[in-house]
Order: sequence, then C-alpha cells, then structure tokens
Amino acid sequence: MEGALGGVLAGLVDKPVIAVPTSIGYGTSFGGVSALLTMLNSCAEGLAVVNIDNGFGAGYMATQINRLCKD
Repeated sequence: MEGALGGVLAGLVDKPVIAVPTSIGYGTSFGGVSALLTMLNSCAEGLAVVNIDNGFGAGYMATQINRLCKD
C-alpha cells in the first residue's frame, strides 16, 4: 500500500497531485524505493512524482503549476 495514496487521490480529483515518497515507511519500504516505484507505475492522470524525500522538488513543481494560472 505504500505509494498508493497519490494515485488514488489523483484519480478522484481533477487537479494536479504532487506525490512525494518518503524514506520512512511501515513494513519493508527499502528506504522509499518501494513507494517511489509504486507512484511511478501509477496510471492516474495529473500525478507528478518527485524523488524520495524531495520536498524542494515538490515545491518547485507546485510553483510551475501555479505559473500556468492566468491572472
């Protein structure tokens, strides 16, 4: 179930979702690699995946999405 939340949420909403896998998880998480691979293999539309524990990359992606909005 690690990494499934981003794909499920992206399938339910019509806005972009940024998924950030974490290196800390339950069970055998392999340092976040399990969650990362799950998120990358998701076929949900509008899902952006950044690297493990990459909050800066997620913030940058959010800024890029916000720049698409016209004032």
